[in-house]
Amino acid sequence: MDKAHPIIIVKKKGGHGGHHGGAWKVAYADFVTAMMALFIVLWLLNSSKQIQEAVGGYFKDPTGTSKKVGSNMAGAGENFVLTRDNMPKLKDQLQKAIRQLNDFEKLKNHIEMTVTTEGLRIELTESASGTFFDSGSAELNADGHELLIMLAKELSDLPNKLSIEGHTDSNPFAGSGNYGNWELSTDRANSARRLMQSNGIRADQVTQVRGFADQRLRKPEDPTDPSNRRISIVVQYVLKNPEEHDGAGAEEVPKKAPGAVESAKPESAK
Repeated sequence: MDKAHPIIIVKKKGGHGGHHGGAWKVAYADFVTAMMALFIVLWLLNSSKQIQEAVGGYFKDPTGTSKKVGSNMAGAGENFVLTRDNMPKLKDQLQKAIRQLNDFEKLKNHIEMTVTTEGLRIELTESASGTFFDSGSAELNADGHELLIMLAKELSDLPNKLSIEGHTDSNPFAGSGNYGNWELSTDRANSARRLMQSNGIRADQVTQVRGFADQRLRKPEDPTDPSNRRISIVVQYVLKNPEEHDGAGAEEVPKKAPGAVESAKPESAK
């Protein structure tokens, strides 16, 4: 009788590959990354519009676009610097704020904003009966106070410099003495400056207060039109780089239009 062959049983133990081969580490890293991205998004949603634009600008162009926000200039707020690229955004922002005024329907045709070569020009034009100033004087009325205080609060956070101009029409001034168009246009611009500086505009933010009388008519074809009487507030550009000298921020000198009156004649009382 043949001897039975011994039965050999081989048991193999499966290796765990170092705790499942380390796949859990990859999943954990993905989870942490996703959580960090979530926290960044939540932070951005609760940040100001300027910070959101700065972060978005960096990802669009890490070499320069993000420089639109931030400045080493002394100023209030978050130093949102207005350049040629983002000046229209300020125009939209101010237009939204103006719509909240009590007498917006009455004033809307007397407020004009234009992006020019020197910056954002905000013009407050008068009517025959007076819109922002008392008739024939440099005293602001209630509508003028409300609008200029609103503009002061909106512009005070900017490091951009401002210039304020006064303009008149070509009607003779009804008063007597040496007070005329030049004095009235300058006094109205200065009155606007005083009110704005007492409501947020910094002392060093206004660089110029100028009175032009009737030398820069809005409607040169009609020198006596009431809309020629106006206050202009110019938010000047800030150059993105000091070496850029492309004319931004320079004063725009309009050409003399046909029909413009050469001499300064006093404005009449309305």
